[in-house]
Amino acid sequence: MSEIILHNYFRSSTSYRVRIALAMKGLKYDYVAHHLRHGEHRGEGYLAVNPQGLVPALIWTDGTMIAQSLAIIEFLDEMAPQPPLLPADPHGRARVRMLSQMIACDIHPVNNLRILSALRSRYGADDAESADWFRHWVNETFQPLEKILSLSPQTGKFCHGDQPTMADLCLVAQIANNARFNVDMAPYPVISRIRNACMEIPAFVEAAPQHQPDAE
Repeated sequence: MSEIILHNYFRSSTSYRVRIALAMKGLKYDYVAHHLRHGEHRGEGYLAVNPQGLVPALIWTDGTMIAQSLAIIEFLDEMAPQPPLLPADPHGRARVRMLSQMIACDIHPVNNLRILSALRSRYGADDAESADWFRHWVNETFQPLEKILSLSPQTGKFCHGDQPTMADLCLVAQIANNARFNVDMAPYPVISRIRNACMEIPAFVEAAPQHQPDAE
């Protein structure tokens, strides 16, 4: 059986999500780095793997390629069910997917490297303006996310109950990105508490950007 391969980049929050899932499930993998700022993900070699040219991309043991971090995480949850990253009940799974998608669909797409680069190259935004854009879109989602988490009885030590789920993977990875743009986390005490609880788990620490072989 072939090894699992993860094409990723240390600073990519989507890659961070998947690394946490792999670490939590104890799955060993071959780490293949693609430096996004150097355009390595746009080379012919990687485009032959993932025509979209984005990270992460997972190559499973049978050669199947899966892109998109949430799809990868759900696939891993089916192939290696313990510990589960989605609740057993339909209502719980829907809630965890909702929380995950608030970050993965509403924050990340407008704040990823492609968008920030386009703001600079096409519209002349400087570093301060790009950072302000980033913070704006984080806050647009973190404000309602904080309310949902603070008001819901389903929130426990983590986003959903007392075991980490896919929502926590997304949350922690987003906060790691936030730190690079000086997002003020003071208005988000519940989000911050959950993040701190996650960082007590070795898998979250092991998967962190600064601990990856391509970290700078």
